[in-house]
Amino acid sequence: MPEATLPRLDVESTAGPLHLPDDLLGQWLVLYVYPRDNTPGCTTEGLAFARLAPEFASLGARILGVSRDGLKSHANFRAKFDFPFDLISDRDEGLCQAFGVIKPKKLYGKEYLGVDRSTFLIDPQGSVRAEWRGVKVQGHAEAVLAALKELC
Repeated sequence: MPEATLPRLDVESTAGPLHLPDDLLGQWLVLYVYPRDNTPGCTTEGLAFARLAPEFASLGARILGVSRDGLKSHANFRAKFDFPFDLISDRDEGLCQAFGVIKPKKLYGKEYLGVDRSTFLIDPQGSVRAEWRGVKVQGHAEAVLAALKELC
């Protein structure tokens, strides 16, 4: 990963503008980066984090999802599945680039640059303490929660 801390960026989220890292310091942060709203894997992943959100909150952690989708798409996705956390729109890919999650992919024989499903566990000082790349959705949110419990 290019940086071991949250980058300095201004991003838009379903909670409004966020100024990184300043607006997110002082609490644990689960930053999960996913390819696209309303797709089966991304929905399953979001629902898993939503189901465990009270446990993350009890450990002082905030969950934020990140994709390149726009705010309108995020707002609809969040409302449709009643996610208890906000989503960041990374249309310009600044956050994705900072965390090195844009990777060459192939679909139906065509190559393109896509998001490598990844999660970063960031401590209250803004340092990345654990990361998961190339995430398989099943059991992932539980693994992140277990890692947070070990670090707290």
